[in-house]
Amino acid sequence: MFNHSVYWIVIYSPSFIILQSLVNVKPSFFLIFYSLSALYLLDIKHRLQTKYKYTMKLIILSNRLPVKIEKDENGEFTVSPSEGGLATGLGSLETEAEKIWIGWPGIFTDDEDEKKEITEHLNKHNFYPVFLSEEQIELYYEGYSNSTMWPLCHYFYSYIDYRAEYWTAYQEVNKLFAEAAFPLFNDEDIIWVQDYQLMLLPALIREQNKVVSIGYFHHIPFPSYELFRVLPKREAVLNGLLGADLIGFHTHDYMRHFISAIYRVLQLESSLDEIQLSDRVVHVDTFPMGINYEHYHDAALKPEVQEKVTELRKNMGNYPIILSVDRLDYSKGILHRLIGFSQFLENHPEYLSKVSLVMIVVPSRDQVDMYADLKVKIDEMIGNINGQYSDLGWTPVHYFYRSFDFDELIAMYHTADIALVSPLRDGMNLVAKEYIATKHSNPGVLILSEMAGAAIELTDAIIINPNDTEEIENSIYEALTMDEDEKMRRLKRMQKRISTQTVKKWAGDFVGELESIKNQNVNINKKIITQNKLSFIKKDYEKANSRLIFLDYDGTLSAFVKNPEDAKPTERTLELIKNLVSDSKNKVVINSGRNHDILDKWFEGIDLDLAAEHGAFYKSDGKWIQNMKQKPVWDDEILDIIQRTIDKTPRSELEIKQTALVWHYRNSDIWLAEMREKQLVNELMGPVARHNLQIMRGNKIVEIKSPDYNKGSEVKRLLKMDTYEFVMAIGDDTTDDDMFRALPEHGISIKVGDFSAAAQYRLPWQDEVVPFLEGLIK
Repeated sequence: MFNHSVYWIVIYSPSFIILQSLVNVKPSFFLIFYSLSALYLLDIKHRLQTKYKYTMKLIILSNRLPVKIEKDENGEFTVSPSEGGLATGLGSLETEAEKIWIGWPGIFTDDEDEKKEITEHLNKHNFYPVFLSEEQIELYYEGYSNSTMWPLCHYFYSYIDYRAEYWTAYQEVNKLFAEAAFPLFNDEDIIWVQDYQLMLLPALIREQNKVVSIGYFHHIPFPSYELFRVLPKREAVLNGLLGADLIGFHTHDYMRHFISAIYRVLQLESSLDEIQLSDRVVHVDTFPMGINYEHYHDAALKPEVQEKVTELRKNMGNYPIILSVDRLDYSKGILHRLIGFSQFLENHPEYLSKVSLVMIVVPSRDQVDMYADLKVKIDEMIGNINGQYSDLGWTPVHYFYRSFDFDELIAMYHTADIALVSPLRDGMNLVAKEYIATKHSNPGVLILSEMAGAAIELTDAIIINPNDTEEIENSIYEALTMDEDEKMRRLKRMQKRISTQTVKKWAGDFVGELESIKNQNVNINKKIITQNKLSFIKKDYEKANSRLIFLDYDGTLSAFVKNPEDAKPTERTLELIKNLVSDSKNKVVINSGRNHDILDKWFEGIDLDLAAEHGAFYKSDGKWIQNMKQKPVWDDEILDIIQRTIDKTPRSELEIKQTALVWHYRNSDIWLAEMREKQLVNELMGPVARHNLQIMRGNKIVEIKSPDYNKGSEVKRLLKMDTYEFVMAIGDDTTDDDMFRALPEHGISIKVGDFSAAAQYRLPWQDEVVPFLEGLIK
């Protein structure tokens, strides 16, 4: 019979089912057992090696897969790549990671066998389909995505259509995408969510996995807070995005609007480009998307393209061509463009029969009433222009309502003398970059809307306000009269820019920053006090015969409240403090910015040390001692500056302490208060320096005080007086960093709330402080 140790190995062997039948066999079968056990050990080794050599995956989630799957006349499914900047950029991304793409395959089917067949076709290329019904596409895509979020983000307030069933479908589909991703990723992988159709997805994935690296890129504009605030469920949308570690936008304007919405809707603060959450930092940054420059630049020289160029010139004549390429959409400014061109012909009759506008409009959503109406207006306006101005052999507007294949489009770009790109609002607009890329010895002029993200990079274009048809008219004249040398200088500068800021670089920069953020968040999480870390600290606490414990008050022992006078300690907190000071080994100090009168009142009857007004006063052996030689006399100039700031900042107030002035703005509008804070600090610099005072920024406060003391000076004072085996400080504010830095080498520093490089540990939430201390002394 097998002994127990052998039997344990057999049970956990991969060949358990075979070996189970051998338990009662003769000893001659031991040879089989040992052979299979050896196989088991090799299996373990293989698994460890596989884990060690694990290939990281980059999992991309977008509304559509970057391929077209169609059913031919024989009932067979065919897969072909789709053109697009995103597919090109991510396809060319240089990374050791295995790339996986999740999205809707663009085909409807309720047949499970067909779904299985489609999935098998797509899986061969690392594509994973999310099958959606026609109703889901109607409500989630056409509804919430394109009838609610699209007009909101493009500043077409009156076009916003919000319905409860749209929101329900949007939530449902985002969950389907999350469920499709769950089986495919591990902790080491990178997840990259694309665009406004999936704004809830980062948080849904984060709920499933707290450590996986998640990025989100917003390919369209992000609106200003004043417009975004009209959106129902706005909190849910923003919280959905904050599941990501990195949120990317094309321009700093969109980034600024997003951070403003986070401030005002969720009341979360940011430091520069970082939004501090309890367990991690979310970065917000700009990544202007480019194109595959070489692909477009080289394509213009292909013989088949040059043949099309010759044909175009033959059909349209040798006069200048103005090119306009857009998808049918109200955000593209097509009607304004036509009005501007019509005005140009009216006011510059010398150009009649000498210039034409070639307008390419790619069909899009033309079954939707709003888009169908737009097409009717475009058709009518082009008809009117051509009817009024056309002549024998000359057509003012050549109109194509269809999509062009790649070679046709390149030929059109290469032929056009002017590109008129005038969207009323656009996330980036790659047409402008594609046009510039195709040019060689034939310089072209780019007229570009200031409302397009590309305008920030392509500053050598003629930049216009697309709402001003007179500006459009004047820009056409400027482009037609520009000398050749100037055209070439502008072109070369723009080509230099877009040839380096390519779509490949865009994707690489985003993934690279996401990887570095993951490392940062790992380090942040390492500081969070877990049960194991509490046990470690508790062990040091219990073996020490002398202990010095510093505790901040507001934001540490007490939560922040609207009225500071209401922040008195709870019964539970008072009981905790009593228990701490009852241990003769402990010296407990409340080290606070509060004035000493309020601290005396709140902790009356408890024998503990107190430090008030950031160390200006300290209480020892029941007596208050002033740490300053002389109390400051507040200059009228300083008081007047603060009062003017209060007058201009509703719900802010001044607290006058014995040794400090404190401007509080916790209850004020975040954006206004932060602006006023900067203004106040700038105004105070001169008079504060003249009086040898210090400006100190804290949590929703600005304090003017003497530079001779702070929370750290109180720590140093007590450490000089005695030696302690265990020293610990807990605080939540930047002012507590002085306390942390003053601790001895063996000291324990704990930051409450946001991450601090000065602290050894973190408690993410204020309400964890009392339980932590109770656990320490239990």
